Amino acid sequence: MHAKDASIVAHYRYSVAWSPEDEEYVATVTEFPSLSWLDPDREEAVRGLERLLREVVEDMMANGEEIPLPFAERHYSGNLKVRVSPEKHRQLAVCAQEQGVSLNRYLTERLIAS
Repeated sequence: MHAKDASIVAHYRYSVAWSPEDEEYVATVTEFPSLSWLDPDREEAVRGLERLLREVVEDMMANGEEIPLPFAERHYSGNLKVRVSPEKHRQLAVCAQEQGVSLNRYLTERLIAS
């Protein structure tokens, strides 16, 4: 694994939460939803997951598999296409009209309010 490749592990999106069932902290990484690491110590849970992830990435590289790009390094256009039923489209258009705004603005405001 090259130094540049090893550094990718630090760029992923990690999360740590207490697991009442396991009575330990569970660390997860968004880009690899099937991976997790349990540890009684919060910081060790993350360190354990990072070690595991390095091994997984090394294995994927050795097998020529595509390594997920960290969300932080992905590029987004800001355009989002959503498909809804014709009935829902009509309902949303009516709501936008009643608010006196475009459908795009109405949907944007609804998303931001979520």
